[in-house]
Amino acid sequence: MLHLSEKPHFIYTCLMLLAWVSQYVSLSAGFELNHSLTYIWPLPHELTSGNETLTVNPTLSLSLIGKGGNFKILREGFRRYKRIIFKQSSGVSIFKNLRRIRSIYDISQMRIIVNSDSDELKLGVDESYTLFITKTGGKSTAWEAIIEVNTVYGALRGLETFSQLCAYDYTTKSVQLSKAPWYIKDKPRFAYRGLLLDTSRHYFPVDVIKSIIDSMSYAKLNVLHWHIIDEQSFPLEIPKYPKLWNGAYTKWERYTVEDASKIVRFAKTRGIHVMAEVDVPGHAKSWGVGYPDLWPSTSCREPLDVTKNFTFDLISGIFSDIRKIFPFELFHLGGDEVNIGCWDNTPHVKQWLKDNNMKPKDAYKYFVLKAQEIAISKNWTPVNWEETFNAFAGSLNPQTVVHNWLGPGVCPKAVAKGFKCIFSNSDVWYLDHLDVPWEQIYNAEPLEGIDNESKQKLVQQTIWPRAAAAAERLWSTKTALSAGNDTVLHRLHYFRCLLQRRGVQAAPVTNYYARQPPVGPDSCYWQ
Repeated sequence: MLHLSEKPHFIYTCLMLLAWVSQYVSLSAGFELNHSLTYIWPLPHELTSGNETLTVNPTLSLSLIGKGGNFKILREGFRRYKRIIFKQSSGVSIFKNLRRIRSIYDISQMRIIVNSDSDELKLGVDESYTLFITKTGGKSTAWEAIIEVNTVYGALRGLETFSQLCAYDYTTKSVQLSKAPWYIKDKPRFAYRGLLLDTSRHYFPVDVIKSIIDSMSYAKLNVLHWHIIDEQSFPLEIPKYPKLWNGAYTKWERYTVEDASKIVRFAKTRGIHVMAEVDVPGHAKSWGVGYPDLWPSTSCREPLDVTKNFTFDLISGIFSDIRKIFPFELFHLGGDEVNIGCWDNTPHVKQWLKDNNMKPKDAYKYFVLKAQEIAISKNWTPVNWEETFNAFAGSLNPQTVVHNWLGPGVCPKAVAKGFKCIFSNSDVWYLDHLDVPWEQIYNAEPLEGIDNESKQKLVQQTIWPRAAAAAERLWSTKTALSAGNDTVLHRLHYFRCLLQRRGVQAAPVTNYYARQPPVGPDSCYWQ
């Protein structure tokens, strides 16, 4: 899983605005496409292509066919990608005599066939698509673009691929599509491919979160793991307990329930789930700003007080409120880095432990399992960090999804016991590890050590350290990724520039430290 964060200090490092000011001008030899490579990211499952170059009409129209043809998500998605594709060819030139106006284009219509009449977004929804760029029948010289899918979310993935096939030609001032005819049959390798965003340690405005969601869709990521609350701040409005967001950094760094709902709805239009995380019992010091009774004592402000019914009543109230916002079936309960010694050093908690014949580690298990019960009662599937599995795997609810982060080796153990597992090895897929080169991220294999095919299906993913590298690892087949890193680097440079053309401030690919600015003036294709 890719993290826009670190533990214990989450740092936004993935897509960083880089400004380079120089008095010098560098003349680059230019970036030449290697026509033996496919410049689609992530690499499709199966494809064939030709050698013809086509023009695409800026008034490209949409024809929707099938049971799901009337969905608003699909129509809005087509308009969004049309704006991306024709961004440079729109508008009126003041130099009209230099503007080449075409009357005939090779592709003037996009036909999308949707076989399902449902737009429900759930884990494992069919994201497959088949894309054809082919000549129409008969003697006609016209071409057609066709996307055939089972769901509207497959159509969104197909539109992303189509948009990457299109490129603006500055000589003809038209959008061209090279290497036609195309046949692409594509589907993701993993059902869960995501990015963790921590808005507790670093507040992000709603519009910034939306822009991150947009960038995720360009790499076909499909889960935003929203780490909303942590010990540093509690920025989310909880109507049942209105004092909780007193724990926000300031009154301006908050999310109303309407804000959160907007983000979830926005994500759905991109085919992206939003998985909320409310980390308990540790990482919860901010909760006590509004409700001090949640603290075991003024010197022990986390973990939450395990002895009080109020603690669990409040947790249940939080879950009830935010369940109305987050329809995704997975819900993250945290459970990591719990300082259980703090309980043992608090007199009334120590007495409670004695009365219940518990040690602090038993109270930790008790708290996690009780939180799981509450989440399951709200029709959620619980996700917990791997510490819970390491401490009491045999007691976890069988529905539990184990979330790896401490290093390799946990997912094979978890799936062997029948649990699903999110692979998020901090050695290679944590964004704040700035010196991890893209090659290590790209070559990290989520299924390492899991040879049984039935067990492989229990491993899920999340993303973003050099996000595109992990995104392709999670979408494309293992066989397709066996090409040498030299060809991958060439394609990755190209995709980084595509992101920049779309307004995503992606850092240079080959920097030793991910957040460093470019080493000097040059084309984005070489940095």
